[in-house]
This record gives sequence, structure tokens and C-alpha cells, in this order.
Amino acid sequence: MEHLFQAKLLEDFCKTVFTKIGCSDNDAQTAAQVLVSADLRGIDSHGVARLSGYVRLWEKGRINTRPRINIVHETPSTATLDADQALGLVAAPEAMRLAIGKAHQCGTGWVAVKGSNHFGIAGKHAMMALEHDMIGIAMTNASPLVAPTYSLKRLLGTNPMAFAIPAGIEPPFVADFATTTAANGKLEILQRKSQAAPSGWIQDKQGQSSNDPQELSRGGALLPLGGDFQHGSHKGYCLGAVVDILSAVLSGANYGPWVPPFVAFLEPPSDPVGSGIGHFFGAMRIDAFRKAADFKAQMDRWIQTFRTAPAIEGHSVLIPGEPERLMEAERLENGIPLIDKVYDDLRFLAAKLEIPFPAQ
Repeated sequence: MEHLFQAKLLEDFCKTVFTKIGCSDNDAQTAAQVLVSADLRGIDSHGVARLSGYVRLWEKGRINTRPRINIVHETPSTATLDADQALGLVAAPEAMRLAIGKAHQCGTGWVAVKGSNHFGIAGKHAMMALEHDMIGIAMTNASPLVAPTYSLKRLLGTNPMAFAIPAGIEPPFVADFATTTAANGKLEILQRKSQAAPSGWIQDKQGQSSNDPQELSRGGALLPLGGDFQHGSHKGYCLGAVVDILSAVLSGANYGPWVPPFVAFLEPPSDPVGSGIGHFFGAMRIDAFRKAADFKAQMDRWIQTFRTAPAIEGHSVLIPGEPERLMEAERLENGIPLIDKVYDDLRFLAAKLEIPFPAQ
């Protein structure tokens, strides 16, 4: 059974939860908006289904709800932020705003972040640049659940990256994707629905392909984009590695197998190589390269050329960001569906924190 909620109701509920655990009003609002934006865009694995996970991390003392986010290194066009163990949902927008400000001054701005936590969907942060006629870039490393090509050990996270590029009359181009065949949240959804995972998503602890979405709990691993070497997993591995290096080695965060787990019942490694989780953001002013109007007109033509290209029967050529944009419009009008397990989890959280649960 699915339960429909208007986005504003879920956002207000999330804000109340974040306020209850100690966030300032502004931080709670920011975190709630980022979280619900994932549900609106159809990325249910990174939306309100994760809310109780953030609360559990706070209960374990791994999230600081009153952080002092500060710049620890800076040049005119770059900076490194120490997020002070803030919610990544709060640290990421702060870092992106800084990158955008530097791009206004220098043409481009680049910000690395250490000492952070899970930041929601990367696309939300990259898209902040669009209203400034800028290209936005956002990426983050994550808990080590991924086995590099031919590895039996989990050394990387799903390590997503996002690129948001403005157009003129056309909606923006927004590419937001994990560097694995599927994000861990997709496995969690399959687990809730008692469904099998497609081939190429995961391997068991012996390195053999598996369709069991519970495989990670038995020592298995997610697979890089491509699934196996013959289908290009080495390329997905390279993409994930680049995200790890830019997000963490560059910022001073934990990288590779030292990245702290999102789940609160697992302790972070006892021998950290850095501080918290790392992110990396970029903002590029279009008019630092050419006239913005000319670029956006050509982006319109690019999008229209691809959209109208001959396609396989029953399909149209996919434009990055279009399915999510259409989903957002549909869910803003008709509501966000929550499956029973997520609905029950949120009701339990409301009772636990002694706050009202929104009526459908």
C-alpha cells in the first residue's frame, strides 16, 4: 500500500524532526528542503526514507546539529571547508553557495569539504548554480560498499556526481548519477519490496554475481558502473575513484575504506585518515567562456536535436534530468507516495521524538 503526502507536509515534518534534534531553524529548513527534493524528483532512496538514519547518527554523536562550518584553506577561486560534522544536507548548500560566490568574482569557483556527512542527492546542490547562469558540479564519496573491478574487498562508495547545465527555452540538462550500476538505496527499496536485484548490481563475498538484495549483509559488494570488466566496470571504477580523490584526498576527509558508514549500528574505522565524509563542488560562469545567451541558445538546439532523434519503438531519446523534472511536476500536483515500511518508520520516529505526524 502507498500513502500519498503533499511535499509541503513532508518538508514541514522533516524540519520539525531536525529542529527537535537541535538544528537551528535555518539549518532545519535547508535540510528538509534537500531531503524532500529527492522524493519530488523520484529518487526515493535518498528522500524521507533516510530521515531516521540521520536521527540515529545524531543519537550516536556522529552528527553535530550546531556546527561551526569554517574555511580552513582559501584562494580567490578555491576553498576547503571543515563542516564540523554537520549534516551534509546543510554543509553541501553552504559549500555550493561559496563556490557560486567565487565564480561570480573569478569566473569559476571550486570548494572541497571535509568533516561532513551524507548530503542527499547531488543534483539538488549542482542545480543551485542554474539561476546564476552557471554550470554546477557536485560530488561526494560515501560508505565503502563497492568492490573495484576484480576486488573481493569493498573499497569505494557509490560516489555520485552531478552536473547541472542551463539552457534557454528548454529545461536545464541535469545529469545526476552514482558511479555504481545502482545506488545502495535502490537495494534498500528492493529489500522493502522483497524483490530480487537485477544481474550486474552486486556480487557475493566470493566475487560471484548475485541477485539477492541482502547480499551486502553477508559480505558481498555493490559493483561499479558496468557490472563486470566485459561491460566496462573498470570505467565505473575510475569514475568512483576520481570522486573519492576530489572529495576526500583533496579536502582532508576520509577516503576509500576509511569513509564512515551511514548506518549508525556500524562504528567508523578506528584508524581514520581524515575527517568525516568529503564533498567537492564547482560553479562555472557561462560568460567566463562565451556569451551566456549564445551558449543557452546552442544548449536548446543540443537538447532539441537529441530529443527528436529517431528512437527505439515505444521510447524517446532520454534527456538527462527530464524524467526527474516530469516526476517533480507530477508529485507536486498529486503528492509523494510512501510505501508502508517508510510510512511506518516515519510514524515511529514521530512517536519517539514526541512530535505530531502529518495527516495525509
